[in-house]
Amino acid sequence: MIDIATIILLSIFQGLFEWLPVSSEGVSIFLMVNVFNVDPTPALTYSIFLHIGTMLAVLVKFRREFFKMLQLRDSSLLSLVVVATLFTALTAIPILNTLREFNNGELVNLLIGVMLIVTGLVLRLPKTGMRHLYDFRLKEAALLGLVQGFAIIPGISRSGVTVSFLLLRKLNEEEALKLSFIISVPAVFGAALINGLPANVTVTSSILGLVVAFVVGYITIDLLLNFARRSNFSLFCIVFGLLSIITTLLLVF
Repeated sequence: MIDIATIILLSIFQGLFEWLPVSSEGVSIFLMVNVFNVDPTPALTYSIFLHIGTMLAVLVKFRREFFKMLQLRDSSLLSLVVVATLFTALTAIPILNTLREFNNGELVNLLIGVMLIVTGLVLRLPKTGMRHLYDFRLKEAALLGLVQGFAIIPGISRSGVTVSFLLLRKLNEEEALKLSFIISVPAVFGAALINGLPANVTVTSSILGLVVAFVVGYITIDLLLNFARRSNFSLFCIVFGLLSIITTLLLVF
């Protein structure tokens, strides 16, 4: 059972790291497995569950865009989100089912390390963008969804790879960030629905975790997104990934 203090700490990390291209899921699972002695499978479940808190922060932040889509006043954006979500499921669901079988802490650490290095290399790709959101085509939204689906792997930053993909497709930075976070909402909701509620925490603790992740995430979203634009997280991901791999190898051998 995860105690209250750990839940609050993990929720704060989720609220902070979700907006940075460093894989909040990877960081949370790494901490749970290596610091708090949580088995990898429940750690994965709880990490996905905490994303509901930051998902709610995105819903509140971009509430106007969601209201327009629900009222069918922005059918172009709605079409992009629907297509991206369907194709996210094509990659995310099989990967999630495979990850549930991973209950070896050393293998999980190695996976997180390798995927963080992959994220770091993706962030180093040259990117410029001048296109607008409504120039984006449905086949590009399908590819975006497939890319987002791989972010279910711990260590792959969802925002990092989706924004990088959008910028490589020449979308301007502001609209790339907006679309990346909007398509995260149905993806997170679907992943949480499929994965179910965490079994190693009480209902009260679960609600507390979501509230903390929401509050911290909503308060910090603008500040950390601006910080992420000005900072190079590629080196951070690569170094953290190498440390995770080296630490695991030292423990094993």
